[in-house]
Amino acid sequence: MNLTPIYSSQLLCLAFLTILFLQSGLDKVVNYKANRDWLTEHFAKSPLRKLVGLMLPTITLLETAAGTICGLGIYFLIVDGTASMGLLGAQLSAVSVVALFLGQRLAQDYEGAATLTTYFIISIMAIFLMGL
Repeated sequence: MNLTPIYSSQLLCLAFLTILFLQSGLDKVVNYKANRDWLTEHFAKSPLRKLVGLMLPTITLLETAAGTICGLGIYFLIVDGTASMGLLGAQLSAVSVVALFLGQRLAQDYEGAATLTTYFIISIMAIFLMGL
């Protein structure tokens, strides 16, 4: 078993992103109406107020894809030692965070936007690690 710092860091970053984005994406599927209602109120005074109906399925798909592909990245890293699927998952994770960050900033929810910084850093770290 490969227990090098890089390998274990790759696996742990992918595990974190898998959990983060699968849970978030699936929560949006299971609790669609509650999420739509919250987003409608959240963006009521922002330039995005009329786009909630488009934004919610888009971010749901993006998050679910990021989590699923990160999970597949774990599988391929363990089974055949390749990191390309993990790289793609980490990249989709970073794109998801940037999309969420844009929404938070436009809604002038600066505290919410700031909390996304940690997720972005982990996504970028995973992208870097997948390239090693």
